[in-house]
Amino acid sequence: MKTTRLVLGLLLGLAGTSQADVDLVVDLNYTKYEGVKEEGGISHWLGIRYAAPPIGELRFRAPRPPTSNQTLQKADTVMFSNSVTSNTSANVFKHGPVCYSSPSTSLDPALNEDCLFLDVYAPTNPSSALPVFVWFPGGGFNSLSDPDTSGSPLIKAGDFGFVVVTINYRVGPWGFLASREVKENGHLNAGLLDQRRALHWVQEHIHLFGGDPSHVTIGGASAGAASVDLHLSAYGGRDDGLFHAAAAESQSFGAQLTVEESQYQYDALVKRVGCGGATDSLSCLRNVDIRTLTENNPNIPTPGSAGGTPNFMWSNVIDGNFTQDYTYKLFAEGKFVKVPVIFGDDTNEGTIFTPKNISDYTAMNNFLLNNFVHLNSTHLSKIDSLYPQADHFPDAGPYWRTAANAYGEMRYNCPGIKLSATYDQVGMPSYNYHWDYLTSENRETGLGVPHTAELGSIWQQSDHPLSAIIASYWASFIRSKDPNTYKLGSAPTWETFGAGMQRVHFPNDNSPVAMESVPDDQKERCAYLSSIAVDISQ
Repeated sequence: MKTTRLVLGLLLGLAGTSQADVDLVVDLNYTKYEGVKEEGGISHWLGIRYAAPPIGELRFRAPRPPTSNQTLQKADTVMFSNSVTSNTSANVFKHGPVCYSSPSTSLDPALNEDCLFLDVYAPTNPSSALPVFVWFPGGGFNSLSDPDTSGSPLIKAGDFGFVVVTINYRVGPWGFLASREVKENGHLNAGLLDQRRALHWVQEHIHLFGGDPSHVTIGGASAGAASVDLHLSAYGGRDDGLFHAAAAESQSFGAQLTVEESQYQYDALVKRVGCGGATDSLSCLRNVDIRTLTENNPNIPTPGSAGGTPNFMWSNVIDGNFTQDYTYKLFAEGKFVKVPVIFGDDTNEGTIFTPKNISDYTAMNNFLLNNFVHLNSTHLSKIDSLYPQADHFPDAGPYWRTAANAYGEMRYNCPGIKLSATYDQVGMPSYNYHWDYLTSENRETGLGVPHTAELGSIWQQSDHPLSAIIASYWASFIRSKDPNTYKLGSAPTWETFGAGMQRVHFPNDNSPVAMESVPDDQKERCAYLSSIAVDISQ
């Protein structure tokens, strides 16, 4: 490892006169990996193990360091433990295998329990130690959405000015099983601890790929953005120096349960997989074969709901350690890491999550209650008054869009606005955006501008007319903690949020990208929803 560091240091030191390629072979002490040069000036290392396989006795525990394996690993294929048979298997992937998801009633052969891998993308010939962007995929903490996203197009859009790391982490019961048993003989919020271990891995090893561990931006969309918020407030806002800026898209503020409130999930799982009569039910769960777990992993209603299942059953819990309290409360109390931030949302965040058959306010309230069980009649009556009946669309109930508007703002839009204001109030650079580009098809169906609609544009995976502008903002923020430093010349200056609640608006017609203020009616709705957020466990 010392030799590799020395070689890289010499290469970077000579950058003033000529650029040299980054060494494709990196020695991580526990394993050596050989990367691959892509065409176009990017190199990548796929399927790097950052933690031990979380199987057997490590199931439902915090990630452990990987064991040593001094055989050179080709970092575009992956060897992993086959957790179906518990035997080492010569399975090969271009990326690391993706973690099992929820809900499930069958074993998906494309997924695996041995899934704690990450990918690194870096300019082939860095001119200096470069900023780093660490990406947490979304998926509601129940699955991993687009976990194999390539960082190469975004790096190219950013003039080869940074390194990208994308990670897998445990979701569903594998990452978020909570109960008194897990608290006593396991680890709560294991999926978030996976992410934290990956951030420590970046601090220790990213210099070998040309990255600067003192300039790390964390980012994500949906549950990935919730992860960003949870790391900002982790351990009561303790700054461990693991990141230095944050960018969250459609930050998800679902209901956070306590360990005691989560016990029903554990008890039901224990019963379904045949561990109900075991003296040590958690030990029994650790020994249950993966097929049985995946075949008996449905969503079930939360106690206190209207009888329906939540959109996402498994999620982070208040554990008194990593997540010490409700996220809204922690931010209100100033218990968060103070770094430059981006937060923002899409116009119609709730449409893809809301059942199409909602016919009246009663059905709407039941849907909201299934996802936020601590809503009471006073809350619901006020929400009904704030959200009058919206337009009616084909193949949907007359109150579908009304319910979608309420759910979207409660879970996504209003938390983003609140966080932008909170960071602005403590004097940190705080930027907010509103993605509002509406396609003709989505206008007709009522889907509108849905959840994470901007994601492909940021990562340069679409030919969207606004892709170049938003990608340039993102790349600039990653490089300089300011979206304006390296933005396109045609893009307007992205002003900070400020007292006027300013955000950059990506329009739904031929209008130019421009700054706008949060409209008064949305301010009113968000003020109320934020006022009850802790009451409803956000």
